[in-house]
Amino acid sequence: MKKAKDKKIEKGPGTGRLQDLKALLFLLVSLVAGGWALQGVGLAADGTDQVLSLRQTIQRALDVNLNLKAAEDEVQAAEFSRRVARSYFLPSANLSYQYLRNDEAFVLQGFGLITPQDKYSFSASVTQPLFTGFSIRNRYEASRLRLKAAKAAETLARQDVILAAKKAYFTLLRARKMMQVARDAVSRSETQEAVSRQFYEVGMSPLNDLLKAQVELANARQELLAAKNAAEVARANFNTLLRRPVTAPVAIEDVLDYTPFTRSLEECLEIAEGSRLELQRADLDVKLAQKEVEIAKKDFYPSLNLSWTYYQEGTDWDASGGAGLYSDASGWNVKAVASWDLWQWGRTHYGTKERLSRLQQAKHRRTALLDQIRLEVTEAYLKTMESEKAIVTAQKAIEQAKENFRITRERYRAQMAISLEVFDAQTLLSRAMSNYYGALYFFKIAKASLYRAMGRETVE
Repeated sequence: MKKAKDKKIEKGPGTGRLQDLKALLFLLVSLVAGGWALQGVGLAADGTDQVLSLRQTIQRALDVNLNLKAAEDEVQAAEFSRRVARSYFLPSANLSYQYLRNDEAFVLQGFGLITPQDKYSFSASVTQPLFTGFSIRNRYEASRLRLKAAKAAETLARQDVILAAKKAYFTLLRARKMMQVARDAVSRSETQEAVSRQFYEVGMSPLNDLLKAQVELANARQELLAAKNAAEVARANFNTLLRRPVTAPVAIEDVLDYTPFTRSLEECLEIAEGSRLELQRADLDVKLAQKEVEIAKKDFYPSLNLSWTYYQEGTDWDASGGAGLYSDASGWNVKAVASWDLWQWGRTHYGTKERLSRLQQAKHRRTALLDQIRLEVTEAYLKTMESEKAIVTAQKAIEQAKENFRITRERYRAQMAISLEVFDAQTLLSRAMSNYYGALYFFKIAKASLYRAMGRETVE
């Protein structure tokens, strides 16, 4: 008994090591499984399989759009340009150091050294422009106008991205709905082909009916293939807009409801004329052209600058004086300089005429832009109204087409209708579904285009 007990005690350490090994193995498995789980969470958080809403799509498009980023960089560049133009109002400081080597020194008896062989000079000056023919002020005002134009361009780029995101979103929804309609048509054609085959096999219908059913099934499958390709193209366009791989899976929320548009055309035109940033940019271009005319006239006026200078001269590198005239090596002076270019062979005159022609061009472009905006609003408004009316009509047609297809199919099964009537009813149903979804999403796209034509930024 004692030996057996001792033997059992001797087994204990081995058993403990085995348990520790099992625990370690379990820990490793848990860590690996946890890593896989975390990796799976990371893939889900990546957003590839996330169901995107319209608002999320627009926000992502705004975050990654390169044209918008370029517009933001242009705003920064215009701001720096404004600061550069502002700096010309302020005094400027200058330091200079000069070394001059003559072939020989010049010494005048009674005066001493006049011209040393080695001459070193140092100067520090501050210059303040007093009057420059209003050019500094006009250039600064022009830089402010360019900054406003850059900010307007940034907002315009944002509006364009929002419109592009809406179009891509609703185009993808429409393409997928069309693919579903085509798939349902294939399913109905398969059912009709199976019924026609059964009737033919039992001698209740001629071979011609079966052949027609097979032809209709082949046509439906061909339309389904085209619908799938259209959906793939729409998905690629959607992914490209969001700067994702073109083959990345896309999951988006469906939007089947719609809000009628209640404004009149006159109201839309009035809003567009007051809200379109393109018109504001055109106004800025006119003002900028006017400033360019004033800048071109600067040489009609004299210019006046005031400067203060401190200088040192000497015969050694530190410009600390020397013999003769260089015994007093330092000094300062204040200088006012007025200058006026009196004759330049018509340079200023013709330059001003050129700027006046540019000003007229800017005014003409502004007028043409207003006409174009009115046309855009009118076209978008009419398309919106057309699509909205088509939605109501297509909704009624769907119910009628479904009931017609059901009745015709039952009559065919009861041998009270021919196969051609079934195919016609099926075609009418598919067309009604296609018309409804086409009208619904065309309405949403047309409404988004109308808001963009009105200069409104909406995420509806």
